[in-house]
Amino acid sequence: MFIQDRDASRRLFLEVWRKYRDKATLEPLEEIVAQVILAHPEYHGVLEDEECALTSEYPVEGGKTNPFLHMAMHVAIREQLLVDRPPGTIAIYHARLRSLNDPHALEHRMIECLGEILWTAQRNNRLPDEQAYLDCLHKI
Repeated sequence: MFIQDRDASRRLFLEVWRKYRDKATLEPLEEIVAQVILAHPEYHGVLEDEECALTSEYPVEGGKTNPFLHMAMHVAIREQLLVDRPPGTIAIYHARLRSLNDPHALEHRMIECLGEILWTAQRNNRLPDEQAYLDCLHKI
């Protein structure tokens, strides 16, 4: 799920939530998004108010988690696991899952690594360092 436009990304979550509630058929990516939404009941209220969802700001300084960014990171992790990108991600995931025994908590730890790697890449105006990401995952 690579969407650079904030509103388009938010609309995707809103549309998937609507389709899920209406019991409409979901595309494969939408199914992943729906599962992420279902794993985050604390964000369901946000998805119920489309106008608020599209206009709300979540500045880091405010101390509130951006629900759309958070859920998008879960989707990104699940997509990585579907295609083993970067190579080795699936093996690390399964190894860590044996000790953590909580897929959602493990995804949160992976999100921390992904966020750090993406922030560094953006700051340095470079592509994300896949090896640094894998190294971070190994430390979980």
